[in-house]
Amino acid sequence: MGFADRRDAGRQLAASLAARVVAPTLILALPRGGVPVALEVARAFAVPLDVLGARKLGAPANPERAVGAIAEGGVAVLDQHAASRCGVTQEGLDEMLRREREELARQVALYRAGRPAQDATGAVAVIVDDGLATGLTALAAVRAARARGAASVILAVPVGAPQAVAMLSEEADEVVCHTVPRRLRAVGGFYGDFSPVSDEEVASCLREAATELEVAR
Repeated sequence: MGFADRRDAGRQLAASLAARVVAPTLILALPRGGVPVALEVARAFAVPLDVLGARKLGAPANPERAVGAIAEGGVAVLDQHAASRCGVTQEGLDEMLRREREELARQVALYRAGRPAQDATGAVAVIVDDGLATGLTALAAVRAARARGAASVILAVPVGAPQAVAMLSEEADEVVCHTVPRRLRAVGGFYGDFSPVSDEEVASCLREAATELEVAR
């Protein structure tokens, strides 16, 4: 196992990012699992942490299997081949998009708790998640970060499937992946503790990051 838990993964990922020439100026975490990872990255660089709302679109018979993803700002990506294989109809897709957009809006409102989104204009924005499987959610997030005005978008993850890393390397300015196994069976297999992250933990991490940054200033 490469990481004790998500916090440990974040510290190891921050060390990988520290080798870069240009330091990040904003960390954008993909909820929920990416937030504890991103907290440690933001802490290491003493830069703001925000969520970037993004959600997987799961196959009807197997919600864990991604056929697409959505992100803030109306961004949506779809793997047409996977959706067709899984029998996703246009009617089913429309209903899925409606449902997931509602949940995305709920989550973002809950996590930010009335705070405005961090201004990404001109930022070196680092998008952080706890791992890459298909990479579709990260793809939507990269496009959303660009739409928010980021000057440079870096995707940083502790572990990722080779195919996903390659795909994202064509979309992001850079991909920093601590561990790229030959074959990724499950992201959780690289963690000692991969317990689900709750909405409460996400909100707590964001408050913690905001408080620490204010004290540092």
